[in-house]
Amino acid sequence: MGQDQTKQQIEKGLQLYQSNQTEKALQVWMKVLEKGSDLVGRFRVLGCLVTAHSEMGRYKEMLKFAVVQTDTARELEDADFLLESYLNLARSNEKLCEFHKTISYCKTCLGLPGTRAGAQLGGQVSLSMGNAFLGLSLFQKALESFEKALRYAHNNDDTMLECRVCCSLGSFYAQVKDYEKALFFPCKAAELVNDYGKGWSLKYRAMSQYHMAVAYRLLGHLGSAMECCEESMKIALQHGDRPLQALCLLCFADIHRSRGDLELSQLKLHCLSEVIYRSKGLQRELRAHVVSFHECVEETELYCGLCGESIGEKNSRLQALPCSHIFHLRCLQTNGTRSCPNCRRSSMKPGFV
Repeated sequence: MGQDQTKQQIEKGLQLYQSNQTEKALQVWMKVLEKGSDLVGRFRVLGCLVTAHSEMGRYKEMLKFAVVQTDTARELEDADFLLESYLNLARSNEKLCEFHKTISYCKTCLGLPGTRAGAQLGGQVSLSMGNAFLGLSLFQKALESFEKALRYAHNNDDTMLECRVCCSLGSFYAQVKDYEKALFFPCKAAELVNDYGKGWSLKYRAMSQYHMAVAYRLLGHLGSAMECCEESMKIALQHGDRPLQALCLLCFADIHRSRGDLELSQLKLHCLSEVIYRSKGLQRELRAHVVSFHECVEETELYCGLCGESIGEKNSRLQALPCSHIFHLRCLQTNGTRSCPNCRRSSMKPGFV
């Protein structure tokens, strides 16, 4: 199969895939992979297979094709192709929750010199790294990476990337319990979809709606949460996006549980454990649990450097300084600090997020 025929078959597969004929698209692409002799075409079709298997939730197969794509990039001896393949390796490992490997591949991407694709893909690398840091509960590093990704998006007018970063920031603030920001950023993503997303895949709308549903549920706005989750699930079913379907099912369960007993659903595991130990008079276990909890808070830097209280136990408004350290907004307003209490860097310029 020559270069022109390979290109035609890749395009045919894309048309099938966009019309939700996923299995037929995969058959076309696999045929190209088996019979195609053009290395560039082989590289491109492997990228299509990586994306398709990611959206189907077949992450091991996604990783397998990403590895083959990297081998092909090495044969081509092209730094741009190598950068793209390493990014797919990072994404594959991110999906498999191999976060340390994700970070390693992202650093490899950032270390590749003189690539034309660097400006285009650098933001996506930072986003993937941020998601991995978030998976490891390294919140400051996650926030730094998301801010870098936002700067790439703004500097290159990449509204698709900005949309994805906003969704990740929604997850970030949901985890640290600033529910207003957990809603603000997915809403911003939804605005980007409405304003610029006419030719985008519907997955961007589904993604923003899902993160809005999570935030609405956490805020107790269960009707809005259900509406957004239903919209996201509808798109996920249409496009066979199994990972998003699973997330929506979990969100539905959380919404229904919240309707039954909202206060109970918002309790943290450590609070439940503390009550159990205290009620049973298990003082040794209680002390060990409290110590473990505070060690975890200190390790993840989930505490306010001004008041000393932990962040993430309850809904509270937060503010990130330019150094990416996080504080209670009320503490910053009360103290009027001109430098970060944690690292003493200047806090005169407002943070990105």
